[in-house]
Amino acid sequence: MNSRLRRPLLILGLLLTACGAPKTETPQPDTAIEKPKIPDNNSGKPDQLKIVKSNAKTLVDYQLDLANHLSRVNAATIYAGNPQALLRSVIVLRFSVNSQGNLLSKVIVRSNKDRETEAIALSSLVKAQPFPVPPARFLKQGKIDIVETWLFNSDGRFQLRTVALPQASQ
Repeated sequence: MNSRLRRPLLILGLLLTACGAPKTETPQPDTAIEKPKIPDNNSGKPDQLKIVKSNAKTLVDYQLDLANHLSRVNAATIYAGNPQALLRSVIVLRFSVNSQGNLLSKVIVRSNKDRETEAIALSSLVKAQPFPVPPARFLKQGKIDIVETWLFNSDGRFQLRTVALPQASQ
């Protein structure tokens, strides 16, 4: 074999062998707490959520996009199933989202003064940024105003009224 070809073939063979070698991982102790993984936005910052444009045709569709996004991001505090008949708390928030999907403002419109559920509702909203980017036709003065209702069960988990199942009967 020609010596000019032998060296590249040898290097290729070594690379193929190295790629097939099993990877060894350091075992983690059972007491280690795993940090939840948040989707990467391809910017090298895995702590941030990926920015997604909404394809909503109507304002109701956009509110559904927002509620689904909020529920996905806050999955650990969402109640699956029908909310209980007598809710612990109902929190209504009005908030504004700008043309990039960032939260501009938030205010509690209705509450039963349960400070814990108010804090959960507000923090779930902040945690879910950035929101799906609203279609430009829904923006007024560069923002869109949304009103959403958080329905809390006695255990502190919630559903958003826009996507909630019917309440359980008494």
